[in-house]
Amino acid sequence: MPLTSLPNLLTLSRIAAVPIVIALFYVPGNEARWLACVLFTAAAVTDWLDGHMARRWQQQSDIGRFLDPIADKLLVAATLLMLTASGRLPTGALLPALVILCREILVSGLREYLAGLRVGLPVSRLAKWKTTIQMVAIGVLIVGNAGPAFVPVKAIGGTLLWLAAILTLITGYDYLRAGLPHLSRTPAPRHGEPQRLG
Repeated sequence: MPLTSLPNLLTLSRIAAVPIVIALFYVPGNEARWLACVLFTAAAVTDWLDGHMARRWQQQSDIGRFLDPIADKLLVAATLLMLTASGRLPTGALLPALVILCREILVSGLREYLAGLRVGLPVSRLAKWKTTIQMVAIGVLIVGNAGPAFVPVKAIGGTLLWLAAILTLITGYDYLRAGLPHLSRTPAPRHGEPQRLG
């Protein structure tokens, strides 16, 4: 499937949105916060939309499977780091942010290793809920103090981030438990590569 297929273009648009969201952290004013939130939310929606369209239109491809998790992790990691650097995380929310980032690294490494064994690691329903709550939490935290004065926006965002972190630990353990039986296996040799013996 070509890189220019619509699902792949949506994935690329998510990557392209990352530097814009980051740049908006340096723009003063509440309008910039809301714009960053809208752009982040739109990028998060493409995470669901590109996979849905690829499956529905039978346009799944190796390049799409390669780019999709990269786009997700770039968006989440870069925004969480900017929220931390700009002091927009509420008190105590740094820990769940670290949990989320560490889990993403762990699962990415596990997926890459298992791919060499021709073993898939399907996304569970609970992991999808985790991703949804995580994206909502980050979007809320981007708005932060720019939200309505009568709404505890940062507290809501921090609570949702903790909930996402708890689900992150549960789903991370599930993925690790599913992958551990395969870790002692020898990766299959690539095409044209002789298998190592001994």
